[in-house]
Amino acid sequence: MSVLPIATVQEIPGVISIFSNIVVLGIFVKYKELRTATNAIIINLAFTDIGVSGIGYPMSAASDLHGSWKFGYTGCQIYAALNIFFGMASIGLLTVVAVDRYLTICRPDIGRRMTTRNYAALILAAWINAVFWASMPTVGWAGYAPDPTGATCTVNWRKNDVSFVSYTMSVIAVNFVVPLTVMFYCYYNVSRTMKQYTSSNCLESINMDWSDQVDVTKMSVVMIVMFLVAWSPYSIVCLWSSFGDPKKISPAMAIIAPLFAKSSTFYNPCIYVIANKKFRRAILAMVRCQTRQEITISNALPMTVSLSALTS
Repeated sequence: MSVLPIATVQEIPGVISIFSNIVVLGIFVKYKELRTATNAIIINLAFTDIGVSGIGYPMSAASDLHGSWKFGYTGCQIYAALNIFFGMASIGLLTVVAVDRYLTICRPDIGRRMTTRNYAALILAAWINAVFWASMPTVGWAGYAPDPTGATCTVNWRKNDVSFVSYTMSVIAVNFVVPLTVMFYCYYNVSRTMKQYTSSNCLESINMDWSDQVDVTKMSVVMIVMFLVAWSPYSIVCLWSSFGDPKKISPAMAIIAPLFAKSSTFYNPCIYVIANKKFRRAILAMVRCQTRQEITISNALPMTVSLSALTS
């Protein structure tokens, strides 16, 4: 495969991701009633997608065209650190989404007491965690280096020493196993609670728009499943490097793994549109240039929370 098609493959999703996530942010800017505490999670996810798209795709595409890594040692460290940073932030924020769904549906007594500060603290924790893990290779725990294809920079999985293995295992434990355990627990209980409410025909007594909650929960689950699909090849490469022979990793796998990881940046907006009718209503209104007086978007988009819960 020539370098031009590879570069083109990276540029197209990058452009789509930046444009679609800017549209997402634009919707929240235009409709003030959508700027709730829980929607801040989606806004932050859009920023992580824009970060990867605005940095990852252009630099890797330019390196493809150049035939090797084009931006030197410093550029390699910045590129790899930012990609790890935004990736770790994404999975942290998706974990916050799962916790929000659990509290809203399974523990409404707690969910109603959640304040803007509570949500801000959870979101900030996801960003701080991402900063820590992205910065560790720059100070000597593992390291960043160009991959064998020369198209990208990432954790130096070709040097599978004790430092790399300990870093990789720690990242997988803290940013993969623990979040997945939390997500599974939350969504398992959400599913049980929703079935109980539906079977007992007591939805009228619940102070929430149940159809909205179903939409949001489905959207959240799809987002997490797609995130796992995107990052699984990269995780496999790291595990293979830790416990096997890195030299046996094929060039195709070395190219596919980071491409899959970065693909998570452009399908989240598609999931919002497909899975949530309020988001579809808002984006159609924006495309048609309707004024705020011409469209009514009640509650929150795409997550809902009691208005009383937004008081600090």
